[in-house]
Amino acid sequence: MIPVRGYAGHKVAILGLGRSGLAAARALLVGRATPICWDDGAEGRARAEAEGFELVDLTRPGAYDGVAALIVSPGIPHLYPQPNRAIAAAWDAGIPVDNDIGLFFASLGTSDWMSFDQPPRVIAVTGSNGKSTTSALIHHILRHAGRPAQLAGNIGRGVLDIDPPENGEVIVLELSSYQTDLARALTPDISVFTNLTPDHLDRHGGLGGYFAAKRRLFAEGAPDRAVIGVDEAEGRFLANQMSQGPGDDRVIRISSGQKLGGPGWSVFARKGFLSEYRKARQMASIDLRDIRGLPGAHNHQNACAAYAATRALGLSPKTIEAAFHDFAGLPHRSQLIAEANGVAYVNDSKATNADSAAQALRAFGRIRWIAGGLGKDGGIASLADALGNVTKAYLIGHSAREFALQLGDTPHQISETMEQAVADAMAEAEPGDTVLLAPAAASFDQYPDFEKRGEHFTAEVQARLGS
Repeated sequence: MIPVRGYAGHKVAILGLGRSGLAAARALLVGRATPICWDDGAEGRARAEAEGFELVDLTRPGAYDGVAALIVSPGIPHLYPQPNRAIAAAWDAGIPVDNDIGLFFASLGTSDWMSFDQPPRVIAVTGSNGKSTTSALIHHILRHAGRPAQLAGNIGRGVLDIDPPENGEVIVLELSSYQTDLARALTPDISVFTNLTPDHLDRHGGLGGYFAAKRRLFAEGAPDRAVIGVDEAEGRFLANQMSQGPGDDRVIRISSGQKLGGPGWSVFARKGFLSEYRKARQMASIDLRDIRGLPGAHNHQNACAAYAATRALGLSPKTIEAAFHDFAGLPHRSQLIAEANGVAYVNDSKATNADSAAQALRAFGRIRWIAGGLGKDGGIASLADALGNVTKAYLIGHSAREFALQLGDTPHQISETMEQAVADAMAEAEPGDTVLLAPAAASFDQYPDFEKRGEHFTAEVQARLGS
C-alpha cells in the first residue's frame, strides 16, 4: 500500500466506496489521516462500515466542517452532465476536490528513494481504445526483461493498493479520462496517448472536454517522454504542443497504417511490420503478422505504443520482440478462446463501441459476427466500411433490431440471446471462418459488465465444443 502523505492529523472525506474509494480510505488511514466515508448506494456504505470506517452523509449541512479535502471515485460525475450533490457541496464549502490518482502521484516518492541506484519510474497510459492492452503489454515486456514492475489503475490493482516500489521498479498505470480529469497531481515519467474516438461525451460535455481530460496527463505533468498516437488530429495537435522542434526526441510519435518521417523519433506499423526510426534512420523492424496475441491493425498500434515506451526505458528491440511473441493478450480483447474444425472463436467483448468493433472486424477474415447489446448514439451506422469481411451477423440484446436496420445488404438474423447466437453461428460456420463476439454496444441490458458477457460467450462455445 502507498501511504497517503500530506494529510496526517486531518479529516479527509471519501465519496464513492468501490475499489478505488476503499483503497484511498485505507491509504489515508495508514498515512495517519482520518477518513470519513460516503456512498450514495447502501452496498458501498455497508462495505465501508464493515471495515470500521466512519460514515458521514456529505450532502448534509456541516458535513465538511474540519475536512481538508474530498476524494472522489472515478465513476461519480463532478461536472457533466451535472455535479454530484456532495461534490457541489464541497465546492460551496471551499474544500479541495481530488481523486486517488492525485493522491498517488503526490505520495509516491519517499526519502528512501535516495538510497536507490535507480529510482522507480511511472508509465501512464491513456486513450480511447487499446489502453488496457498497451498497459498490460508494457508490463509483460518489463517482466519478460527481468525488470520489477507493477500494473495498476484502471486495470489490475488500485493505484494506492500497490506495494511501495523497489529499486529500479516500473509502475505501469492505465488511466481513463474519468481518472485524469480530476487528479490534482499527474507526474508520470512517461505518458502514452493511444488514440481518440468519441466516447463518454455526456460525462465530459462533448468531444473537446473528453480530449481535454486526456490531454491533462501531458499538460499537467510534463513527462520526460511522451508517446503519442498521431492517427487523429487530436494526437497530432498534442504531439506538436509537447515538442520543441522537429528533432525533439522527447516526443515519440506512433502510428498504425502510415509511415512516419522526419528527424524525430517515431514508431509505426504498416502491412504487419513495426518499424522504429530515429533521426531519419531505421533503427529496428519487427514482423508482427504471426504474433497471435496481437492480431489486427489496432493491436499493431498497441504494439507500437508499448515498444516506444519500453525503448524509452532503454530496452533493446530484440528483448521487446521476444516478449511480443509470448504475450497471450488480455481476456475479452481479441482473445482467441478456441479453434476447432478450422473455425476460430474470438472473444472481443470489450468492443463496446462502434470504433473498437470496427478494429476487430478488420482484424480477421470471413467473420460470423455476434453483435448487439445496449447500443450507443449512432448504433453501428459508422461500421458500413468495416463490414466487408462479415459473412453473417447474429444480433442480440436491446439494440438487435436497430442494428439490423443499419446492416444494409450484410446477411444477418436476430438471435436475441447469446446462447442462440452462438448456436446459430456455430451451426453455419465453415472451415476458415472466425466466430467473433464484438458487440459494438454496452452490456448492461443483459449483463452487469462486458467481462460477464465475454465469459458467457466463452462458456457457450466451450460447452458446444465439449471442452
